[in-house]
Amino acid sequence: MDTEREVLTSRHERLVSLDVLRGFDMFWIIGGKQIIVAISLLTSAQWVDWALPRMKHPEWNGFEPWDLIFPLFLFIAGVATPLAINHRRRRGDNDRKIYCHILLRGALLVVLGIIYNGLPTDWTDSTGWQNHRYPSVLGRIGLAYMFAAIIVMRTELLGRLLWVVGLLLGYWAALRFIPVPEFGAGDWSPGHTLTDYLDRLMVPGTLYQGDRDPEGLGGVIPAIATALLGAITGQMLMRSDRSGIAKTLRMILGGAICLGLGWAWDQESVLQFPINKNLWSSSFVLYCAGWSLWLLALFYLVIDVWKWRWGTTFFMVIGANSIFIYMAPKFINFNFTADQIFAGPQSLAPRVSGLILVLGVFAIKWLLLYLMYRKKIFLKI
Repeated sequence: MDTEREVLTSRHERLVSLDVLRGFDMFWIIGGKQIIVAISLLTSAQWVDWALPRMKHPEWNGFEPWDLIFPLFLFIAGVATPLAINHRRRRGDNDRKIYCHILLRGALLVVLGIIYNGLPTDWTDSTGWQNHRYPSVLGRIGLAYMFAAIIVMRTELLGRLLWVVGLLLGYWAALRFIPVPEFGAGDWSPGHTLTDYLDRLMVPGTLYQGDRDPEGLGGVIPAIATALLGAITGQMLMRSDRSGIAKTLRMILGGAICLGLGWAWDQESVLQFPINKNLWSSSFVLYCAGWSLWLLALFYLVIDVWKWRWGTTFFMVIGANSIFIYMAPKFINFNFTADQIFAGPQSLAPRVSGLILVLGVFAIKWLLLYLMYRKKIFLKI
């Protein structure tokens, strides 16, 4: 979330690690995965055979590292939320102004998500709007951020923890005990859950999987907990009475606790709630929060505590304009430009040409982001 960069570079707080981690996360979306796939066509190295399955979402239950991309981004947004609120209060904004900003930001992200999914070419064609897919990644980020930020405005640490517990347990209880027409209660099968049923009932237009949508409205509830866990971490990082090492150790411990709780909740029992990105299940929230805490602890320790900044610009320029580069391919044909510049001689093997093209696309994106970074041009919401 690009507004957070302004906060994190204030003279009172500067978490360079957060910008870098956001850029590291976005790198895999804007080119990292495609580069690995292109390399896999040229080599049968064991690391490639291991990496490719890790960059796919499980069909339903289960977890792979690729599942972490989305919740990590939301967690990072949560980390910056208390810093952003504190920054605005310090510069003189009253609560009403801050609330208006929160609501506007959430709404704009929802709108951008709708645009990202592709608007009907004929705005007067009601059929096009009826068949449009309204749920989106940006929409979930916007709604989860908005509600989490309001909770942060109204609560302290204990209150936020209670909200996290209430959201996760309440979501599990609703899916476990409220019966769904035709399928009953506690059925974790695709399309049979209460979340899927409510999306079919309440979400207009088309759902991504027909009878369900991984970014539907139901999953916003546990996603708020993801953002809140980030906000709790951000509040801890703001404390001046603890050393950087102490904060790092707390994140490592917190990550281990979250991973353990998420794993335990995934196990077969009467309380089971499988780790499932499609449902954004409560166990998935905790499991992803654990990995997010460990990644942030590593980046924070190396970059903000040990002050190791070599090479961080590569990811920072991506993280500084994350919304822009996520939306840009919908309006800029990077492939066409790269094909004109980087297309190798016809004598090259297609697989080699393919790798050159993929690297070229990423290079153009990164150079554009670098130019914007040097010119201090940031898409802020």
